Amino acid sequence: MKNKLKIYLPFMENEFKRNLAYKGSFYLFILCSLFGSFIAYYLWMAIYGSAETSILGGLTRNEMVLYVFMTYVTSNMVMVGIADEISDNVTEGSVAMMLIKPIDYRMSLLFKAFGNVMYRFFAPGIFVWIGLEIYKAQVLKMGVTPVFNIVCYIISCCFSVLIHLLFDFCFGMVAFVTTYMFGMMMAKEALLGFLSGQLIPISFFPQVVQQVFEFLPFSSMIYTPVMVYLGKYTGSSLALVLAKQLLWIVILYGLGTILWKRITKRLVVLGG
Repeated sequence: MKNKLKIYLPFMENEFKRNLAYKGSFYLFILCSLFGSFIAYYLWMAIYGSAETSILGGLTRNEMVLYVFMTYVTSNMVMVGIADEISDNVTEGSVAMMLIKPIDYRMSLLFKAFGNVMYRFFAPGIFVWIGLEIYKAQVLKMGVTPVFNIVCYIISCCFSVLIHLLFDFCFGMVAFVTTYMFGMMMAKEALLGFLSGQLIPISFFPQVVQQVFEFLPFSSMIYTPVMVYLGKYTGSSLALVLAKQLLWIVILYGLGTILWKRITKRLVVLGG
C-alpha cells in the first residue's frame, strides 16, 4: 500500500499544482459557478415567497438557503470528471503509452481527480462553507451546525467523490467505442444535475419518483451529503444512506473493472 501511494500521490500533487498555475481560469470558474448559485437562490426565494406554506418538499425557507449553497460547495468538489480525459487519451492515441507503463491507468486517473477535488475544496469550497456558517448563525439565527453533522457530511462527501469518479470511469469506457463523446458528456452533465438533486431537491418529487431516484447512485452524489449536513438523516436512516453509498462504490468499482478488461481487448488506437 505504501509503495502504491508513492507511485500515485505525485499524480494528485501535480494536478493540484497545475490548477494553481492558471489563476485566471480559477477566478473565472468561481465567478461563473457562484453566479449560478445566486440565480438558484433568488429563484427559490421567489417560489417560497409566493407559496401558501412555509415548508416545501420538507424544507423550510432557511433550510433551502443552506441547501442551495451547500449544493454548490458539494457539487464543486464531487463533480470532478475523468471521462473527458479518457476520451482525449483515446482520440489522441496517448492511452497506448499509458497502457504500456507499469502503472494502473484507472488509479492514475483517480489520483489526478483527487488533486482536483482537494484544490476545489480549498478554493473556493472551504471559504464559501465558512461564510455560509457565519450567515446561518448571525442572520438566519439557526446556530452553528453540530460537529457530528459536519463529520458525517465529510464522510458522505468522500463516498460521493468515489461514486462519481467510478461512475465517470464506467461512462468514459464509451470513448473506446465511439471515440467522440462531447455530445454524450453534455447530456450526462444535464442528467446528473437533475438526478443528483443539484437542480431540484429529490424530496420535491412524488414519493414513487423519490424511491426510484434514491435507489440509483446519482442521489448519493450530492443530495445525500447535503441532507446529511442539514440533519435530515439521523440514527438508522443515516447509517442506511452511508451504507448505500458504500454499496454503490463496490458495485461501480466492480463494473468498471469488468468493462476495462473487456474494452482493452478490442482497443483500437487513433493518432499517436
